[in-house]
Amino acid sequence: HKLTHHLWNSLPQGGASLYVCFFFLFPRFHINLNAGEDIALHINPRRQEQTVVRNSFLNGRWGPEERELPFNPFQPGQYFEVLWIVHNFGYQVLVNRNTLCNYNHRIPPQNIRVISIDGNLELQSLSVMGGQVKVSI
Repeated sequence: HKLTHHLWNSLPQGGASLYVCFFFLFPRFHINLNAGEDIALHINPRRQEQTVVRNSFLNGRWGPEERELPFNPFQPGQYFEVLWIVHNFGYQVLVNRNTLCNYNHRIPPQNIRVISIDGNLELQSLSVMGGQVKVSI
């Protein structure tokens, strides 16, 4: 399933948050925070590799991957919640209310307009604090 949610107001640099709740059905999916053709933050859990890849796609190229994590919280057949908190330094990503990682800004968060989700997931809810949302599926 591919879901796209347009963020009418850009995410402000500090204090905004984006909350998504899913039911995970398949061992691979990704979530992107998009800024036009660029991807400010790409989250790609890979169960077989026991990691969660984080990266940015800027000016037609992927940047350096971040893979190091103490655990992979995404398990098939389970619900999970993802919360992104936008800080001045970058994003704090929480999964099931536990901090998964921090990810430094590679492009200004004000440029983010879309969250896109691709994979075999059931979206339960999506909330944005600090902006308006237009949904297209």
